[in-house]
Amino acid sequence: MTGQPICILVPIDGSANAARALDFALNLAKAAPGARLELVNAQPGVGGAVSAFVNKAEIKDFHRAEGMKVLGAAIEAAKKAGVPYAHHIGVGNPAEVIAAFAKQLGCGQIVMGTRGLGSALGLLLGSVANAVIRHAPVPVTLVK
Repeated sequence: MTGQPICILVPIDGSANAARALDFALNLAKAAPGARLELVNAQPGVGGAVSAFVNKAEIKDFHRAEGMKVLGAAIEAAKKAGVPYAHHIGVGNPAEVIAAFAKQLGCGQIVMGTRGLGSALGLLLGSVANAVIRHAPVPVTLVK
């Protein structure tokens, strides 16, 4: 044990599976004194055509607004549960955004929902979950 607080990263995409993962992570955090959650939403980047006509500040504001729409219920749930949390919005490939935040924030675990989209393996795990497992520097707990 390092004596550092436990950091659990929870990707939030607005799905029912993400909500179940959040509930699981909240219970983990409540059982571990000093634990905190890092709530992350990954927004898709905009194409070159959009960025040619819309300035960077407007695009950043758009990503923030869309991310906060998705994170709102998770933030309220963490507040209600009395679990310390922070929230973050990243832009880009969801798996890469999630793995990068886990590393940057020093999280020891990722707890995320599965979606069941994509290829044959994706049907079992979800394509983003499968990619997070490959990229993440820490253990990943999947909740369905």
